[in-house]
Amino acid sequence: MTESTADLHALAERYLLPVYRQRPIVLERGLGSRVWDRDGREYVDFAGGIAVSALGHGHPALLAALVDQAGKLWHTSNVFLSEPPLRLAQALVDASRFARRVFFCNSGAEANEAAIKLVRRWAAMRGRGPERRTLLSFHGSFHGRTLATVTATAQPRYHEGFEPLPAGFAYSPFNDLDAAGRAMADGTVCAVLVEPVQGEGGVTPATPAFLQGLRALCDRHDALLVCDEIQCGMGRTGHLFASDGYGVEPDVVTLAKALGCGFPTGAMLVGARAADALGVGSHGSTFGGNPLATAVAAVALRELSTPGLMANVVRQAGAIRDGIAAIDAELALFDEVRGAGLMIGAQLRGAYAGRAGDIVDACIGNGLMLLQAGPDVIRFVPALNIGDDDIAEGLRRLRGALGTLFPGP
Repeated sequence: MTESTADLHALAERYLLPVYRQRPIVLERGLGSRVWDRDGREYVDFAGGIAVSALGHGHPALLAALVDQAGKLWHTSNVFLSEPPLRLAQALVDASRFARRVFFCNSGAEANEAAIKLVRRWAAMRGRGPERRTLLSFHGSFHGRTLATVTATAQPRYHEGFEPLPAGFAYSPFNDLDAAGRAMADGTVCAVLVEPVQGEGGVTPATPAFLQGLRALCDRHDALLVCDEIQCGMGRTGHLFASDGYGVEPDVVTLAKALGCGFPTGAMLVGARAADALGVGSHGSTFGGNPLATAVAAVALRELSTPGLMANVVRQAGAIRDGIAAIDAELALFDEVRGAGLMIGAQLRGAYAGRAGDIVDACIGNGLMLLQAGPDVIRFVPALNIGDDDIAEGLRRLRGALGTLFPGP
């Protein structure tokens, strides 16, 4: 090691656009739910690359799939077929209750961009003019960083300075079905875009009545229901698709993050109503369906679909919630613990509101990688196959960090 951690941070400050607030460590390797930095310090990973590393680090089956495909074919234009994307598309359709076709891309934002284009083309094919192709999303949502997806994100702080924003988007309060009904009453909404569990919006689940009611509203108003499962899908909630846990059949589901378990990839799954909305030349992606990415994602899907893994999600979610409750009994920090499966948010109370970032920093100092979801919520999205020892050690380190930060009287 010829350069220090400080040297590498200096390189980042000099050469990278400063769009991230990066912690003062440099990560070097990982195995399972443990990560080591450049200085040899170990961390328990409760962050999972923001719900990406759903099978942890260095999973042998994923590594084997990547190495095997790397020796065959890395890339081919989408004007030619290769086998890995075909096998993955078939597996995703078979695994879902609704999908008929799949479009592959590179990220969650691209998956949502594809969905925005698809629903508008679908509406146009039904004779609806531009004034009747509005997309409805919800306060607290997060759908990506491209100009269209950031506009669909109903949080003004993400819009500031990027105006003029694209037209054709409307917003409504999350978990307020009456408000959604009013927004759709004039027939201008062609699609509803919703996260079954909001991630950046504080780890807030949709109520069953809300998500089921949105399905009914879309049916009533000839609109498509698009579920953004980029963070909450792929087993995160204890169901392969989060919408399955609500008994709701969407028209479109967007996926990314855990789909590749760390290898960049995204997908849009489309049901029968809109499966023919995008034809030749209407959309595309140079690297979408890359053989390397889809070979890895096919193995990830197989591993994430197992009953044993889903059972582990439920069991370890209970362990984390019990651990948070025990800490709260001592320190009285939290107003609410919410979420679904291994997507858990702990809402800070009263005087501690606004301190989520400080807690994340303190946890890094105590050997735990954790996330926040806004200034008032700490977020737990570990690997779905995380073991008992890692859960126990991570909770011990969390308690130590919180005790140091909030020592009490």
